[in-house]
Amino acid sequence: MTASVTKPGETLDLCVAIIACDNERTIGRTLSSVDGLARRIIVVDSGSTDGTIELCRAHGAEVIQHAWEGYVRQKQFALDQCDASWILSLDSDESLDEEANRAVRRAVTETDQAIAGYQFNRRVWVGDRPLRYTWQPEWRTRLVRRGRAKWAGYDPHDRLDLDGAAARLSGIIRHDAYSDVEQLVRKAVGHGLTTAQSYHEMGRTGSIGMLLLSPPAAVLKQLVLRGAWRDGWPGWVASFSSGLHATVKHMRLLELSQRGTG
Repeated sequence: MTASVTKPGETLDLCVAIIACDNERTIGRTLSSVDGLARRIIVVDSGSTDGTIELCRAHGAEVIQHAWEGYVRQKQFALDQCDASWILSLDSDESLDEEANRAVRRAVTETDQAIAGYQFNRRVWVGDRPLRYTWQPEWRTRLVRRGRAKWAGYDPHDRLDLDGAAARLSGIIRHDAYSDVEQLVRKAVGHGLTTAQSYHEMGRTGSIGMLLLSPPAAVLKQLVLRGAWRDGWPGWVASFSSGLHATVKHMRLLELSQRGTG
């Protein structure tokens, strides 16, 4: 049995949790996509110097200043600030399409306690071009019951773990991850370095073999298995960015592993 579905324009027993820092380019779309959906929008900001904070407040969001603790801890802090029955956790470059917005409305009114949270397929945009094959599908848990979810994983690869079952919802989360190729390259390098550090702290070691094999495997996975070539030049570029990420990750991990060994 389910409760009555709320009508468009009615707010839900829902909080939206967002972490941000200098995201003026993308966070306006994020906020617009949940306008009128939740009774509270909470943005945890880690030191923006652009117009992010002003833009958030203009959309009616509550801004909490909190020093950066890493992806997992920062997102957990944001989650902990929410007091509604349901929490929608979004990155500052993610936004709901219209179908996903409607799906949230339907899901929040359901009373099946076995469902602890819901997943959406997330689709990356490079500039104004969607990647319909590269990295697809990418199911991400984003809508959860309060008290039945916790952020886990390692930086920068965080995940929402659930105490209970997950279900999937229709619609797409748009991920405006890269404004252009330069940003794509910078993020591939930065995330590769962060991942290597996380691996090192977990006790993993690097090897020449992984440095040789992992990058081409990452590229071929996207181009061949995912069919990224069908996305045109952005798909090719994104596929090779996966190889760049793997290269940087294993280069740095190899260096960290060799320190102090002789």
